[in-house]
Amino acid sequence: MKTGLPRKQKGAVAIEFALVFIIFFAVFYGLVSYSLPLLLMQSFNQSTAEAVRRSVALDPSTANYDTAVRNIATTELTRQLAWIPAALNFNVATDASATYIGGVLTVTINYPTSKLNQVLPFLVLPGIGSVPNLPATLTARSSLQF
Repeated sequence: MKTGLPRKQKGAVAIEFALVFIIFFAVFYGLVSYSLPLLLMQSFNQSTAEAVRRSVALDPSTANYDTAVRNIATTELTRQLAWIPAALNFNVATDASATYIGGVLTVTINYPTSKLNQVLPFLVLPGIGSVPNLPATLTARSSLQF
């Protein structure tokens, strides 16, 4: 009496493993590759909101109020986003702006996703496209009317 698999089934396990591994890897890569942009977006939204909140505390009778408000906002963005690694090439001076026009303070971050290519490899899958499929820029904006 033979124990074990019949000869016809010998490579079936390897084929099944290969198919399941492809699906598992695709799901795992999707989770990992989307987590960094989502973390950046959460940080950008939080930091712009906090920069606007901190700017409200400035006394409106301060000399050069508009410049002082923008400086506070920029300083707060720099402090809030100091955790971002240098490899991501985030620079507050080029990727963020604070404007005070007509009593409205607007703090904006526009981070080009092309900077992520250096850290996060983008895969191009047939029928699906680029993974992760991100917009050209990650944008966060907060504003407040004084």
